[in-house]
Amino acid sequence: MKKTLTILLIAAVMTGVGQGQTAAAPVTAAPVAAAAPAVSAKEIAAMEAKLADWPQLARYKADNAALAPAAADEQRVVFYGDSITDAWGRRPNTGDFFPGKPYVNRGISGQTTPQMVVRFRQDVIDLHPAAVVILAGTNDVAGNTGPMTPEMTENNFRSMIDLAKANGIRVIVASITPAADYPWRKGLEPATKIRTLNNWLQGYCVTRSVTYLDYYSAMAGEDGGMKEGISFDGVHPNAKGYAIMGPLAQEAIDKTLGGK
Repeated sequence: MKKTLTILLIAAVMTGVGQGQTAAAPVTAAPVAAAAPAVSAKEIAAMEAKLADWPQLARYKADNAALAPAAADEQRVVFYGDSITDAWGRRPNTGDFFPGKPYVNRGISGQTTPQMVVRFRQDVIDLHPAAVVILAGTNDVAGNTGPMTPEMTENNFRSMIDLAKANGIRVIVASITPAADYPWRKGLEPATKIRTLNNWLQGYCVTRSVTYLDYYSAMAGEDGGMKEGISFDGVHPNAKGYAIMGPLAQEAIDKTLGGK
C-alpha cells in the first residue's frame, strides 16, 4: 500500500510539472572571466624603456650637448614643461615658437612635476639660461604618474624655484592652463583642482619674488575648460591658443629680464 501511494505521489508531481508548474532551475556554472589581452612585445619594450629612464633624461641629452653656449649679449630662456610646451611649434597647427628669439624648448609630453624636478639640472641649469618659464601641473591633476595631492605638486614647484634661484636663473611660473576634462582619463573633473593650484601658485610667486604668468584667465571658459576654438581637445592649445599664450609669455619675459 505504501509503495502504491509513493508511486501515485510521484506521478502527481510529474503531472503537475507537465501542466505548467515550474521545476527547480538547473544549477549553472559561474561565467568565466575573459582572459586579459596579451601584451605585445612592443608594449613590453616601451614599458621597460620608461622604467629605465623614468624622468626621460635621454630625450634632450644629445640636443643639450649640441647647444652652443649663449652669446655674451644673449638672454637665453628655457621653456620647461609638459606636452603643452613640447608641442609649441612642433605639432602641426601650433604656430611658431618665438622665431628669432634665443628661446629653448624643453617640454616633454605627459610629464608630471616629480619627473621635471629630476631633470631640472640637465635640461635647465646646465643650459645656463637667464630665465626659465615653468608650465606644469595639469598631468599631476590627471595622475599620469600616480595619484598626487596638491601639496605634492606645490612642493615640486618649490623645489624647481629653489634650484633655479640657487643657480642665478630668473623664474617665471605659468598658471596651469584650463581643462574641464582629460580625454585620456575622463571623469576627474579637473577644473576646480586647477583653479585651486593656480591660486596657490600666484600667491607663492608673490612671496618668492617670482613672475607669475597668467595664461589661465585669458584661456578659460565659464566651465573652467578651454574657450571654444583654441584647443585640439580641450587640453592642448592649437594655433589660436598659442597665439594667446605667446604675447603673454613675452610680456612676462620682458618684465623679468628688464625688456633687454
